[in-house]
Amino acid sequence: MSHATPHEFSRYAETRAVPADPALVPPPPDADGLLGRAMSPFARLHHRGEAFLLPNAWDYASAAALAAEGFEAVGTTSLGVAAGLGLADGAAATEEATVALARRLGRGPFLFSVDAEGGFSDDPAEVTVLARRLQEAGAAGINLEDGRPDGTLTPVGLHAAKIAAVKEAAPGLFVNARTDTYWLGCEQERTADRLAVYERAGADGVFVPGLADRAGIAALTASLVTPLNVLYSPAGPGPAELSALGVRRVSLGSLLYREALSGAVATAAAIRDGRPVKGGTLSYGQVQALAPGAGSGGRGGDDVDDG
Repeated sequence: MSHATPHEFSRYAETRAVPADPALVPPPPDADGLLGRAMSPFARLHHRGEAFLLPNAWDYASAAALAAEGFEAVGTTSLGVAAGLGLADGAAATEEATVALARRLGRGPFLFSVDAEGGFSDDPAEVTVLARRLQEAGAAGINLEDGRPDGTLTPVGLHAAKIAAVKEAAPGLFVNARTDTYWLGCEQERTADRLAVYERAGADGVFVPGLADRAGIAALTASLVTPLNVLYSPAGPGPAELSALGVRRVSLGSLLYREALSGAVATAAAIRDGRPVKGGTLSYGQVQALAPGAGSGGRGGDDVDDG
């Protein structure tokens, strides 16, 4: 399988005329352009011969706490961003909030990738503007999905045009091209076809959330040139097994955010009902210390505080 560099595919992005049928996309001449790109530190995490776990944060504190735990990079969760604002996820309503979060994360010393839904637009030029803003904020990567709020998939050519436009405008940004064939339960048999087009458009990696079948994962990794990202499922293979199947990035998605909400509710309910509170909570001082440039001063209350 051969793949084009972003420059080789740019003519499609410029004209927004990528064919809807993957078979109609002209095969690029050489895979060397894709595999021979200069790699950023974030990109190199995907090419070490084993999977790395990418936990997803929803604000600065959660990202900093994960980095302090030793995770080499963090992603963001679009659900966490949207839910925190009282908005629905996947409705293209959180572009400014997503950029604002990227700017906050950019103050930290950690690598991060941004979940940008479908780019918040079907116009590749507008998605390009977003990508530049995220890169300027310090993002190392962007996640672009082809699922739509109505449960359909973006035409494969249109999504490829977004990818190509982003790679042309921000070549240093790692583009993780997500297809929602399994997530939405539609066109699963065309997953490999879609990903092949996204690779040709310049994607640095591809993402198939909802894919948990071992045989399906192994078959898909065998067909790809770029690293495969899957979403961790408690009912599916663990990171070590996924790595052995050829997966190179395992995301946690909204899991940590949902766990945090559940934990907050459970703690409040336990106190109300006179039951023991689960231990292991970060102290007030530990959370204070997560802020960029935080010193040892500030308000007291290392264990329990109402601040």
